[in-house]
Amino acid sequence: MQIDKKQMGAIEAVGGMGLVLLGHRLKGLAMFSHGFYNLEQEYRKAHPDLPPGFKARWGNAVTFYDATHQNETSRTLHRWGIPMIVGGALGLLAAPVYRKVWWNAAFLFAVGWALNIVGHSKYEKNNPAFTEDPLSFIAGPVWDFKQMKRGNAVSIENER
Repeated sequence: MQIDKKQMGAIEAVGGMGLVLLGHRLKGLAMFSHGFYNLEQEYRKAHPDLPPGFKARWGNAVTFYDATHQNETSRTLHRWGIPMIVGGALGLLAAPVYRKVWWNAAFLFAVGWALNIVGHSKYEKNNPAFTEDPLSFIAGPVWDFKQMKRGNAVSIENER
């Protein structure tokens, strides 16, 4: 089986997060960044008609993210999981490695990802959005925080 550049980008992004989770911050961030870059290059290659500029790119990311998160149970799991991932990632990057705060951050990060994976595998029946559109790493938290701020699961597509 041959792995293409898009698959390798996803593997590197996940592997980079795994390295950060193991306490290897710089190596993990470097690997994640390389995977993100490859995923973005492949996304742009697959969407040659995308208008230039960040606004168009962001609009596509938000629309795609919303479309791949339609099941209400999955949305709820994401509304819980993504803040855990974001908070956990911040702790993993800021706290002294293998100290109590770092372990708490690692727990949050891992549980947050577990919730998202359950949402996709059991309820959405699709891959996490970042495997198709790497900007989903940012669109996802924005989507969830806007929903939490509103107190409901309304689509953010109308907010573009």
